Amino acid sequence: IILLTMAPSLAKSFSASVTWPYPVGKQGEPWTNADKIRWRNERTKSCRSYQKEVLDQLIEPEGNGDIPSLFDVICYGKLSHGDYPLYALQSKYFSQTKPTALITGGVHGYETSGVQGAIQFIRTAAKPYLDKFNLVIIPCVSPWAYERIQRWNREAIDPNRNFYSQGEAEECHLLMSFLETLGVKEWACHVDLHETTDTDVTEFLPAKDAMNGVAEHYPEPVPDGFYLVGDCNCSQPDFYERVIREVAKVTHIAPPDGSNKILGYEVVSGCVMLPVQELHLCASVTNAKFATTTEVYPDSERASDEICNEAQVAAIRGALDYVGSTLGL
Repeated sequence: IILLTMAPSLAKSFSASVTWPYPVGKQGEPWTNADKIRWRNERTKSCRSYQKEVLDQLIEPEGNGDIPSLFDVICYGKLSHGDYPLYALQSKYFSQTKPTALITGGVHGYETSGVQGAIQFIRTAAKPYLDKFNLVIIPCVSPWAYERIQRWNREAIDPNRNFYSQGEAEECHLLMSFLETLGVKEWACHVDLHETTDTDVTEFLPAKDAMNGVAEHYPEPVPDGFYLVGDCNCSQPDFYERVIREVAKVTHIAPPDGSNKILGYEVVSGCVMLPVQELHLCASVTNAKFATTTEVYPDSERASDEICNEAQVAAIRGALDYVGSTLGL
């Protein structure tokens, strides 16, 4: 989720389960380095396996179908802690004469369908697009956070606010450096896969406020359904509409409120409009005209893990189909 500040009057039903006061740091005071280390030390144990759930689905040849014949699997770096090599899949026969699309997942490690949806797209839906596009797919940008089901990285930094040269997140710099090596002058499309979850409200927003020294925390509502996030300085309503239309075949779309807003922000064709560049979101990492962030809601009574993964795949397909038609492919 794109976690920003909302008015207390918009809070709804989560107050009973919100973690507040937060158990790290002193209420109303910004975290010290010692507080951040305590936060990290309480998250040393892995909850799932990056190796088994991500890497084995991509780089182990047995059972991986067409992946070896369709993609080069590239290790573009390794985190400075633990055993976390970072992988990208780049379509074979990469050509500067074809438009290039970027798909990223797992910028926030706890948003599972961003990772698994990217993998599902690779395994089940990517092949028809390879004649038209160069595809670059990074399924899991933040593997430490993926294993621990966390939003932040090991240093208690939100990667999705650090995609710029002065950013603090190691994961962001490694990804940006890799993209520079590709020599793509103009990107055609970027789809960054995310989720909105109930734990945004119960855990991650309280942690954010505690870290920033906020004295009082107010719970926020969670949109029930899928929505997009786009750049308010480069709005592409027809692009958003095409993506939303494809996703609506799989799962329900979050409705705006009576003021045509979601989370307090204007909605255009199912897309929440934010200053993506100013916030240093992952969706700003290329110069693609058609760029968006997906937000799937896995905690809805109307959703399931399978539906969420399929919704991410549908969003990618909708984006590529629209860009392809726009370019006359």
